[in-house]
Amino acid sequence: MSKLIVTGGTPLYGSVRVGGAKNASYKIMIAALLADSPSRLLNLPAIADVQLTSEIIRDLGGKADSCGERMLAIDPRGLNKWEVDAKFGQASRASTIFLPVLLAKFGRGSVPLPGGDKIGKRPLERHFAGLQALGAEIKVENGRITAELPQKRFQGNTYRFIKNSHTGTETLLLAAAMADGITVLENAAQEPEVLDLVAFLNTMGAKIELHGPRSFRITGVPELHGAIYKIMPDRNEVISYACAAIATKGDIVVENARPDHLAAFLQKLDDVGAGYQINDYGIRFYYKGPLTATDVTTKIHPGFMTDWQPLWATLVAHAQGVSTIHETVMQSRFQYVEPLQQMGAQIELFAPKVENPEEVYNFNLSDDKADALHALRITGPTQFKGGEFTIHDLRAGATLLLAALSGEGQTILHNLEQIDRGYEKLDSRLRQLGAKIERVE
Repeated sequence: MSKLIVTGGTPLYGSVRVGGAKNASYKIMIAALLADSPSRLLNLPAIADVQLTSEIIRDLGGKADSCGERMLAIDPRGLNKWEVDAKFGQASRASTIFLPVLLAKFGRGSVPLPGGDKIGKRPLERHFAGLQALGAEIKVENGRITAELPQKRFQGNTYRFIKNSHTGTETLLLAAAMADGITVLENAAQEPEVLDLVAFLNTMGAKIELHGPRSFRITGVPELHGAIYKIMPDRNEVISYACAAIATKGDIVVENARPDHLAAFLQKLDDVGAGYQINDYGIRFYYKGPLTATDVTTKIHPGFMTDWQPLWATLVAHAQGVSTIHETVMQSRFQYVEPLQQMGAQIELFAPKVENPEEVYNFNLSDDKADALHALRITGPTQFKGGEFTIHDLRAGATLLLAALSGEGQTILHNLEQIDRGYEKLDSRLRQLGAKIERVE
């Protein structure tokens, strides 16, 4: 098992080029399996989630071959299995997205229940209800999801999500792309990663168009063809380097950063008093003086993204005064709080006053605990101190690493597989920016 030994106190300086978005890359890889010919996907990040999806594709009989820098050739023509092996379940969030592909190819499919980060119960019923509305029959038993398509093709329909579902929307976009007739998805997710998937499907020959706010209209086509496509840059990776630059009192240029993907974050940088400059190369993030406490509520796009809040918590811990974070998207995303408290942060969990919780919270309230606390009160400025911790999820891992870099003393981090799932060589790239990090295998 690998570990990181981090010595804090060095301002980070330099530039870094972000790669393709984790939350778009592996889903676009799966979408390529709908085609009748190979696709070449560019700007794919070298991360564990991409590698795992490649392994699943090969196990199903397809090909996923590296043929150049950050490029994979996906060839679906050899697909010969309609079951995703159980060994891939706990490691991957992607299993349910394979369902519409397997149903479209074989008329049936079976996948293990998805794993991934432990950040709350995943509302899979939103996926299932949508697939059923398009003609699938689904049952869940013994840790697996099994589905059949009696009419051999999905049937176009109108489906409205009860609440926003990023992965649910992507699952139904794959199903509707080759369905008979027209499908309308209402109250759907329209995050940049979702729109990146739509752009790829349309490049393959799909007919998907925006149908108003949070709505898609999909006219099914009889076949899709392989395409060459470049994955969008990873906005979560941008945020990670931005917070690292500011929290360490440094100055980092993030190449390929797209301000149109980061509007809510940039607004909060203005509020807290951090520096940034937008240019053709991307965005420069830098420390320009003491930070001011501010409040954040996570929301679905175009709001402040839930993936950003753990990193933001570490950043505002350096601010003068009391900041709050209200998490409304994910049910359980505060696993990082206790380690930050042990490192010296003054963080208090509390229950905010919410008049209409069913409308405010995107997770299922029926899954929530009666005494659950969904907000933080952070008093700064904090001088983080070193410690030894085990990482429990992807963003929490980056958060603890950020706290260690912006603090003093030595910190040891275990279970690096969580970081490697979503970041490409994060420790070595931070070293190039001046961070004192040693990776011990």
